[in-house]
Amino acid sequence: MPDLDPAPILDALARDPGLRVFLGDNGIETIPAKHSRRLRLLDQIAQAFEPGVRYPESRVNVFLGTLHPDYAALRRYLVDEDFLSRSNGQYWRTGGTVPPADGPPR
Repeated sequence: MPDLDPAPILDALARDPGLRVFLGDNGIETIPAKHSRRLRLLDQIAQAFEPGVRYPESRVNVFLGTLHPDYAALRRYLVDEDFLSRSNGQYWRTGGTVPPADGPPR
């Protein structure tokens, strides 16, 4: 099972001028209230999940907890906005941008 690494996600958020304002010293400090920005942030987080791989809830919680203290809110947003699906304690990616093999997401 692929690792869920927060570093590339935090780097991508830091490079995005519209999203870096939500970062603090230890990750995501604030979840955007504006829907369009929240969707952009969630799309970046979804990039960590390998399409076709099912992740146990405990692993998802640990990963999301490294990004933001309220990992349950992030998990709920990811599911509610159709970036992730869940069943029987497992989560898998069902949405979000898929980057081309040779570069960043379009």
